[in-house]
Amino acid sequence: MRPFLFLGTRAEDDVAQQEYDAVLAGSGLQPDELVRVRLEERPLGEVDLDDWSGIIVGGGPFNASDPEDAKSPVQHRVEAELRDLALRVIEADFPFLGACYGVGVLGTLQGGVVDRTYGEPIGALPVRLTAEGAEDPLFGALPLVFTAYLGHKEAVSRLPDGAVLLASTATCPVHAFRIGRNVYATQFHPELDPVALCDRIDAYSAHGYYEPHERESLKAAAREALVTEPVRLLARFVELHARP
Repeated sequence: MRPFLFLGTRAEDDVAQQEYDAVLAGSGLQPDELVRVRLEERPLGEVDLDDWSGIIVGGGPFNASDPEDAKSPVQHRVEAELRDLALRVIEADFPFLGACYGVGVLGTLQGGVVDRTYGEPIGALPVRLTAEGAEDPLFGALPLVFTAYLGHKEAVSRLPDGAVLLASTATCPVHAFRIGRNVYATQFHPELDPVALCDRIDAYSAHGYYEPHERESLKAAAREALVTEPVRLLARFVELHARP
């Protein structure tokens, strides 16, 4: 099997490793089948799509809607690299699954708008598939309504031209969409479990996702939530797109 490529942007070693391990576990892949590049550490370099079965992008602290003058040189580089890659992926209709930060990568293309209109606090919320989502080869593996972990400052307020809406919450109209047949973005995190979410709550305490006094209550709520279904997306993505 040709390996999958995992692209991460988390600067914190423990959180970055935890995310990668969670994607490995959820997808059923081995480390040599999911090759990781940490974009916050080094440039992406040349990507020959023929070398890969598909591409998975994890979450991270970068936001497409951050003011340009507030973005670090690393963020500017990562955004440019992922934009160029995403344009190639869309043109080739190459298998791509972007979780959370994938919305920032894909949501600004083809006339799409990503802004701060529909941010949601850290927690677990019911996500509902659209009719198109229920019939989608990837998202059809999920129940019509499922609970997912999320927490984001920005979201898509206008879908890219031609994109298909797959899932929403009551407070965020675009939680997943598809471009073409094989290019996907989710706003929720398919890989998260309660331990990982609590660790991220701690790791990103200074990033403006919540007020300091909310930390322990957010962690308690994360532990109480029953989130079992979103991780199925990872294994289904591999099932659909692994190729010899």
